[in-house]
Amino acid sequence: MTHLFVSQWQSKRPQDPITYRDIGQNPPSFISHDWIASAFTPEDQRELWMKEALAESDLLVDELIAADIVVIGAPLYNFGMPAALKAWIDQVIRLGRTMDFDDTNPIDTPIPKLTDRPRHAVILSARGSIGFEPGGEMAHMNHLEPNLATALGFIGITRLHYIAIEGQEAGGELLANSVAEAAGKVEALVDELQMSLETVSISEPA
Repeated sequence: MTHLFVSQWQSKRPQDPITYRDIGQNPPSFISHDWIASAFTPEDQRELWMKEALAESDLLVDELIAADIVVIGAPLYNFGMPAALKAWIDQVIRLGRTMDFDDTNPIDTPIPKLTDRPRHAVILSARGSIGFEPGGEMAHMNHLEPNLATALGFIGITRLHYIAIEGQEAGGELLANSVAEAAGKVEALVDELQMSLETVSISEPA
């Protein structure tokens, strides 16, 4: 589905740059004690080893900040997200980069920093069984989309779109119908998002 989304997008807006990152084949590093110590040290006080500890995170954060639309292809693994995707989430939720705290507030209310312009996240998921959609019999066991919504909303990405394929374990006609339905939704979403971007561009002053 991610390939379909990107190919459909580029067929109509070939001028748009695409950044591709396969975190399944090349998973981000898990955060460590050194990472935490570095991230919570003010930037002007970081030693060289701290900057090195955050280098991967800085790259991933830069990619995220530059994006207008983040497309996430994620299978539902044991009711939640794959470890590689969780590692990416941990790398991009960064104090001072993608979120902050109000020092004047005693309860430390978090402040999302990615609110400078509209950003969208497209969550394209695949599930082995069926009934994990909102209102479905298994919806209460789906911790993939809700977790992503919480994490992305925490840093300011709140325009979320969900499309899923179900029935991979069953296969056959059930899966084929699900794939076809999802493909139609992907194509419709591409049109919707491109139209919204064009509307924003027209409304902005030259």
